Amino acid sequence: MKLFITGGAGFIGSNFIRYILKKYPEYKIINFDKLTYAGNLENLRDIENNPNYRFIKGDICDKEAVRGALQDVDIIINFAAETHVDRSIINDDDFLKTDIFGVKVLLEAVKDLGIKKMIQISTDEVYGDYKDRGFAKEDASLLPSSPYSASKASGDLLCLAHHRTYGTPIIITRSSNNYGPYQYPEKIIPVFITNLLEDKKVPVYGDGAQIRDWLYVEDNCKGIDIVLHKGVLGEVYNIGANQNPEIDNLSLTKKIINACGKNETFIDYVKDRPGHDRRYAIDTKKISDFGWRPEVSFEDGLTKTVEWYKNNKDWWRKITSGEYLDYYKKQYS
Repeated sequence: MKLFITGGAGFIGSNFIRYILKKYPEYKIINFDKLTYAGNLENLRDIENNPNYRFIKGDICDKEAVRGALQDVDIIINFAAETHVDRSIINDDDFLKTDIFGVKVLLEAVKDLGIKKMIQISTDEVYGDYKDRGFAKEDASLLPSSPYSASKASGDLLCLAHHRTYGTPIIITRSSNNYGPYQYPEKIIPVFITNLLEDKKVPVYGDGAQIRDWLYVEDNCKGIDIVLHKGVLGEVYNIGANQNPEIDNLSLTKKIINACGKNETFIDYVKDRPGHDRRYAIDTKKISDFGWRPEVSFEDGLTKTVEWYKNNKDWWRKITSGEYLDYYKKQYS
């Protein structure tokens, strides 16, 4: 099988490529990535010489580049996206371009070139705020609250419309918040860990009562793997950890502080994000019917993640300078 993986130099994409090549050593992978600020080929240094792996620098919005790279490809898995809510609030141009127009380019390629299947990697944020609303099933209304989640919801709807109108073979996965190794340190868990490892405070939005579901990235990779091989065309699959009890951001912060050997004086309460959703929660029964379950507890996953950042300071210290540092100061000052 030959997979065309977009955004494979990013956090989830790079973890997925490594997972697939280990589990299915006979599969061939093309990693097609624009290498934006969050794309980093260092994430895949250990497999760059694998004969079944090939990297192509390219933008999913570039129709000619996409089609030129899709020779003999069986399946597209689209990880390519602008994903950070805070950046989308500052400027949503790249989000609209990549998360909507880029998806359009891929869908048209699938339809025109006879690609067997495309898997669109999406997010639970498309369902919007689920404060006091139970758990979102795959057929729930999409009520995105940020420019980021609106762009992802638009891409999802475009996929479903393509499937209904043209029969384009698509499947969508929507996961809860991922964490683990190689995550760019603008997201809450890695930015808190890297700050604490340098004896810096961690910025907590508002009262810290926002609830999120935390999924270890390898568990998400396993869920996507199941959807890749067993998923039904035209369907959506939620992938989440469903922690019980649920974890709010202040509790999360304290867990990270404890794991890093610090104390609560390192908490810095900052002004809340505009339109900040209070709770995300998804129903995962549909994918569990395939036998999928999250295998890594949050406690074990957090321990693994902290240890990875402790042991890979060179990786993240190259990142936490320059453009990232300018963004961080602007966002949290």
